[in-house]
Parts: sequence; structure tokens; C-alpha cells
Amino acid sequence: MVPPAASGPLLKTIALVRVATGLLFLLFGQFKVFGPWFVQSGMQEYVSRYVEQNQAVSFYKVFLAQVVLPRAELFGYLVGGGELLIGIALVLGFWVRPASVAGALHMLSLTLASWHAPGAEAPLWRFFAAQLDHLGLLFLFLIFGAGNAGRVWGLDALRDRQAKSD
Repeated sequence: MVPPAASGPLLKTIALVRVATGLLFLLFGQFKVFGPWFVQSGMQEYVSRYVEQNQAVSFYKVFLAQVVLPRAELFGYLVGGGELLIGIALVLGFWVRPASVAGALHMLSLTLASWHAPGAEAPLWRFFAAQLDHLGLLFLFLIFGAGNAGRVWGLDALRDRQAKSD
């Protein structure tokens, strides 16, 4: 049930932003999966920088160094494939809630990996300023998931109608 305050133009705007965000994730994912650079060396370069330059939060740095780095190619495919799946789900408006959870976790992962990029002695606001690209997308994923954004211009609406008729 859609609350009366969340109807019409607001829902259409959220649907439009959902599709645009999905297109961005399709672009990011296809580059990572189908272009050789990211999987072969890009993932390892990014993660190495997060670890070696002490950008990652301490507990996450250990995970990146011990789990991700030794399997950088595998994680490169997982990240790229995950971004592709998130993009497809958002564009089609299908399984938007699970895709939003996955997207939010991905943004949280990137935030944890690069949190200390401004430097250990930087003022607090600089940590948040350095994360604007991740935090903005994190907030969008929260909106898409909480608002069940696939119900407008999406296949989630068809699935919901079909489930009600069964």
C-alpha cells in the first residue's frame, strides 16, 4: 500500500532516478566484466592502495589484505558482475529491494575501504566529504529499497499483481 503522501510525481521521480542509477551501474559493471583491465589488474591496484596507504578501516583492511587481495581476479568478477546485476534489476524494476540491499552493501564496502583516504589527522568533515560518491548512492539505495521503487515503471509491479491474483 502506497501512503497518500508518496504518490504521483514523487513515485515517478524515484522511478526515473532508479532507472538512471541502474544505467550507471550497467556502465560500471560491463566495463569491469568485459574490459580486461579491471579484472586482470585494476581490482588488485585499488585494493592494494586501500591497504598500503592505510585508507581502509582497520578491521576491513585485514579482510582486504587476507581475503580479497589473494583472490583479486575472482573479486574483480564478483564486483563487476554484482554491479551488472544491480544495474539490470534497477533498470527493469525487478527485485529492486534485494538489488538495493546489495547496492547499499557495495557502497558500504567502498566506504570502509577508503574511509581514511583524507589522512589520519584530517578533520571529521573531510572523511565524509571524501565519501560523497559512495554515501549519495548508499542513500539512493536506501530510498529505492524502502520505497519499493520497482512498483512504478518496473516489473516488481507485475510480479506483485500476479502474486495477488494467485
